[in-house]
Amino acid sequence: MIKKILFLFLAISIVSCKKSEKKVEEASKPKVKLFQLVGGSVLVKKLEVFSQDTTYTGQTKQFTDAYYVISHPKGNLMWDAGLPEQLVIPEPFDEPSGVFRIQRPDSLANQLKTIGFKIEDFKYFAMSHSHFDHTGHANLMKDAKWIVQENEYNANVGDSAKTKNPALAALKNVQKIKGDYDIFGDGTVVIKYTPGHTIGHQSLYVEVAGLDKPVLLTGDLYHFEENRDTKGVPSFNYDVKKTLESMEIFEAFAKEKDAEVIIQHSPISFKKLEELLKK
Repeated sequence: MIKKILFLFLAISIVSCKKSEKKVEEASKPKVKLFQLVGGSVLVKKLEVFSQDTTYTGQTKQFTDAYYVISHPKGNLMWDAGLPEQLVIPEPFDEPSGVFRIQRPDSLANQLKTIGFKIEDFKYFAMSHSHFDHTGHANLMKDAKWIVQENEYNANVGDSAKTKNPALAALKNVQKIKGDYDIFGDGTVVIKYTPGHTIGHQSLYVEVAGLDKPVLLTGDLYHFEENRDTKGVPSFNYDVKKTLESMEIFEAFAKEKDAEVIIQHSPISFKKLEELLKK
């Protein structure tokens, strides 16, 4: 009986100690804030381009086009840049390929004002990748340090680039990285290398103060929920094999961290994160 009591006391002490350690760790972590903004609306008129086969032939789907502000004691980071500001227009624009109908609701400056920020408040800027719906206001972030995978940089604006991406021409303050990168050196905001959609595609892990779980932003590793469930790969991805490998790595990391996965183009994910951030 005495042994049982001692064992129970020891078990309670260990649990209590672990809880105390967790509280100390949480208290010592910097307070990171996350804001979600709308960089555009994308109606996909030919959803079949988001498959390697004819799965979605004849279907359409409404996407959102979110971008994010991460506030950290060591500086502010902007993640992704939505659609170009030329698309702040009264009626949506049907782009020439016939795949997308696109529109942006407001300018970067006006949107930042709603959360108490200005364009010049940003020390860092990073994008999941360099497609047009993620580089929209990139030119306005020229004073921030652009953190980009070296291979993504080379493919878009490097000397060896076949066609240089004009949306990125203004970005001269560049930090090239290779693989995962801990932006502030404390584990709270980490770029995860997830190539495949483009050669240097990346996702973002954020430990947000006040949330029970960390947030994991997918970039365009996935575009909608079914896409994630079936491991669907768009027809225009740079590398199918690398995309599938990145999905495996991403899911293992999400499970390890018990992270809230936010699919950046999903209206469902947008609403979910909006509700979480209200808490």
